Amino acid sequence: MKKIFSLLFHRVTVIALALLVQLLALVLMVGRFSDYFPQVYGVFTVLSAVIVIFIATGREKSAYKIAWIIPIILFPIFGALFYLVLGKPRTNRRMKRKMHQLKVHGESSLASSASVLHKLARQSEHAGNQARYIQNYASYPIFEHTESHFFPLGELAFETMVEELSKAKRYIFLEYFIIEEGIMWNRILDILTTKVSEGVDVRLIYDDVGCLFKLPYRYDRKLEAMGIKTVRFHPLTPMLSATHNYRDHRKLMIIDGHTGFTGGINLADEYINAYEKLGHWKDSAFLVKGEPVWSLTMMFLAMWEYLRDESVDLDAFRPEATPQISSGEGFIQPFGDNPLDRETVSETVYLNLITRARDYVYITTPYLILDNEVLTALTTAAKSGVDVRIITPHIPDKPIVHAVTRSFYHILVGSGVRIYEYIPGFMHSKTIVADDEVAVVGSINLDYRSLYLAFENGVWLYQTPSVLEIRDDFLETLPVCEEITLRKWGNVGAIRRFTWSFLRLLAPLF
Repeated sequence: MKKIFSLLFHRVTVIALALLVQLLALVLMVGRFSDYFPQVYGVFTVLSAVIVIFIATGREKSAYKIAWIIPIILFPIFGALFYLVLGKPRTNRRMKRKMHQLKVHGESSLASSASVLHKLARQSEHAGNQARYIQNYASYPIFEHTESHFFPLGELAFETMVEELSKAKRYIFLEYFIIEEGIMWNRILDILTTKVSEGVDVRLIYDDVGCLFKLPYRYDRKLEAMGIKTVRFHPLTPMLSATHNYRDHRKLMIIDGHTGFTGGINLADEYINAYEKLGHWKDSAFLVKGEPVWSLTMMFLAMWEYLRDESVDLDAFRPEATPQISSGEGFIQPFGDNPLDRETVSETVYLNLITRARDYVYITTPYLILDNEVLTALTTAAKSGVDVRIITPHIPDKPIVHAVTRSFYHILVGSGVRIYEYIPGFMHSKTIVADDEVAVVGSINLDYRSLYLAFENGVWLYQTPSVLEIRDDFLETLPVCEEITLRKWGNVGAIRRFTWSFLRLLAPLF
């Protein structure tokens, strides 16, 4: 009874009811004009035609366009209404001003990377072009002589995280999609409160939707009382708004501007296998030290400024000393991506890596929901003789999303892409590596939400030892995976095929 009572009065239930009331209000509003149905229908038909033309000529991806155009044509009244309310997030003047400031922060450090970019371009024209794109359109510089390390499991990274957090002298910045009370977070929280008492500036950003069922309501107030400056990203409200689709999916841990962690792991127990949620949780984390951490620091502070609507003096957070690591090999370029600037940085980086691969492309992702551009790139690479392999989960966390993932298997495998499912449990790692030269690791899933609707971060790597660490982890994971074959996946019933096709059609709206 206590659980039922808690569920009934949970803020999700309250918000869901409020949204339902608003939807019913839209329906009733249209119903009140039933006596003038021909006129109303005619007006909405014209409106729907205008909206369809607007969508068709817009800059959005073709799959997203089709996902909206079909329901608008089939249901011109409600389809048009829902699109006007939910389909086109507006970027107001205040938001545009903030986004411009994010770019200004990044551009302030680009000049120092000119010589490094020139050196990379001399070494590899393709790599230089990729780094230049990230610099020009995401405003993050490239670095050399740095230290990085790839952790193939969350629990392996956790102890290093604790060790580095304990060394903090000036500040600790955390930005995560999910935080949940338990072994992992409680241990980190103990360190944070200790550091606050020592005068360390501790700040936390967490996504309100990501933590909806993970943290108590207004947990930020509890943390603020402990001295931890906290902000929730886009708090969920009982109002119909397309901006609810924008989520902060980043994973960042920054210590004093010289040590940073990113990757797939959030701050909850399943990410370190402290308890079994979906079988064995296969995830990864990435450590970077030195100058590239300043890009992660700027990324966090820009988000802080965006959410708190307060100016930030970047110079006040510059590392007191960031010695170069002369023995470090290769090049590292952390970057951020956001859905408000209409530049799909993450997808472009992925596409460039896939299309430029000569020998192989290895990918791990929890979700495989592809638009036509990425699907074409993967299948074309495989048809051209590139060894393209992808590992996805065997045990799903979201059954519908997993069904959409599996709906792509037939065309991918039929084109020569080799698909594997991680049999022990859930694959949550987000990596892509090619030709023993280039890799990307970070928070970016291979799906519409990550590529178009979420704030994400990644680290582009070229000829660093960590590139080979990512490759080795992929190859060492294959023996516990099951390869998907056409013989097995071809014998699928008509109903399931139709369901998959329907879900793929609506996938951009998930």
